[in-house]
Amino acid sequence: MEIGLVELSRLQFAMTAMYHFLFVPLTLGLSILVAIMETVYVMTNRPIWRQMTKFWGTLFGINFVLGVATGITMEFQFGMNWSYYSHYVGDVFGAPPAIEGLMAFFLEATFVGLFFFGWDKLSKVAHCVVAWLVAIGSNFSALWILIANGWMNNPVGAEFNPDTMRMEMTDFFAVLFNEVAQSKFVHTVSAGYVTASIFVLGISSLYLLQGRFTDLARRSIAVASAFGLASALSVVVLGDESGYATGQVQKMKLAAIEAMWDTHEAPAPFTLVGFPDQEARETHYAVEIPWVMGLIGTRSLTEEITGIKDLVAENEGRVRRGIIAYDALMTIREERDAAPSEARFRFEQNSMDLGYAFLLKRYVDDPREASEEQIAQAAWDTVPHVPPLFWAFRIMVGLGVSFIVLTAAFFWLTSFRGGHYPRWLLWGAVAWIPMPWIAAEMGWFVAEFGRQPWTVSGLLPTAMSASHLTIADLLFTLAGFMLFYTVLFVIEVRLMVKYIRKGPFQDVDETDDWQRRHEARLRSAGTVTPIANPAE
Repeated sequence: MEIGLVELSRLQFAMTAMYHFLFVPLTLGLSILVAIMETVYVMTNRPIWRQMTKFWGTLFGINFVLGVATGITMEFQFGMNWSYYSHYVGDVFGAPPAIEGLMAFFLEATFVGLFFFGWDKLSKVAHCVVAWLVAIGSNFSALWILIANGWMNNPVGAEFNPDTMRMEMTDFFAVLFNEVAQSKFVHTVSAGYVTASIFVLGISSLYLLQGRFTDLARRSIAVASAFGLASALSVVVLGDESGYATGQVQKMKLAAIEAMWDTHEAPAPFTLVGFPDQEARETHYAVEIPWVMGLIGTRSLTEEITGIKDLVAENEGRVRRGIIAYDALMTIREERDAAPSEARFRFEQNSMDLGYAFLLKRYVDDPREASEEQIAQAAWDTVPHVPPLFWAFRIMVGLGVSFIVLTAAFFWLTSFRGGHYPRWLLWGAVAWIPMPWIAAEMGWFVAEFGRQPWTVSGLLPTAMSASHLTIADLLFTLAGFMLFYTVLFVIEVRLMVKYIRKGPFQDVDETDDWQRRHEARLRSAGTVTPIANPAE
């Protein structure tokens, strides 16, 4: 198979997937924040909270629609560009996305209409329930998609059937409760909550700097700072859990992220910065923090984290066992029911390493004919490109720390300093709006690029997964997707900017009337307190 074909297929899927993920975090987080705001409205009956729900709900709706459009397009690529992957593992991989469409997407799509058009047709409590159902549906969608993705990283609950030449599901609950999928889900949704919180903080800070919609902005900051701080802290905890799960089932990915070329005595240090050299197989000018990587990767001070070189040696043995499995599989395939029991026994003993033999198809048509040099090269092919992984992970972690600092600062000033925010902090929040998206994209890059050269870890190499298309086909569709997505991106940005500039435009009179009556009641009771300018 042509390398150019595989690389173009990967580029197209990476472009569409990472573009789609621009919308996912904000949808996850805003759905929860909007539901919280409407809950406060139901509890307090203050129109300002209804106005806030409608305003942030409008921005959620714009983002939701664009996310649906890009998500549907992305899923079609499994059949178009990755047909052999779909054939090989479709019995397993197809189930979670199908359940997501039936259970979560229909729930979310149905109730999102009631949310926007049911304000005057439903009671306050019923509409609040609808808001929470939209939020639950959004998060359920992420759950099932991440179960499918988690299986690609840790393929449990399935076996290869030598008679059908396909993976078949053997334990649905093992797929459902896959430890990688569960840790990835909670980490991803928490990152989405942080994204929405920083977005709300940034837009609200802009309003305070402009002296517009200050009541809405101050209350939005109060909700977003508390919710964002809790979410940012949970991202750290859940990220640690994700790192531990990776250390158990994807040792090569963990070693590549850390640029750990040699096995280090326990407990392994964490490399804060350095310059990984893939050719020299060492990291130059490394600055290390003792013990930290051992705690993250093994949760102990006595267990080692295996280095890249030792993992390659292990994988060379797996390539050799994979050749034995491949030889037995060819015998079974040729002789079918007449295949000797000895061949089936050899296959069963070595079937878990069959995917490693497939790595040799990059060099020879029949893995049984591979030379010693090709076997050694196939073992080194299991090492992903280290420098991009190393730096992407550290960008993600560094930004994650900044989100904790930013949300904590706003939470402290809101809770204990009467909402007096220095202008530099408000401008910082505005400038920091894009950063959660950068962190999220870096996280997905680490997760997916770090799995290479596998589409399904240890089972199916990426080079075997692609459809038999032509370079011209891929270039044409890639250009079409780029044009289509560029148009969608322009539409998204223009709509968002339009409604942010417009500000809260619904229930304005009702909110202003309530505020005047409320201030009059405070004056008559002698308890009115002037509201300080929070931008001072």
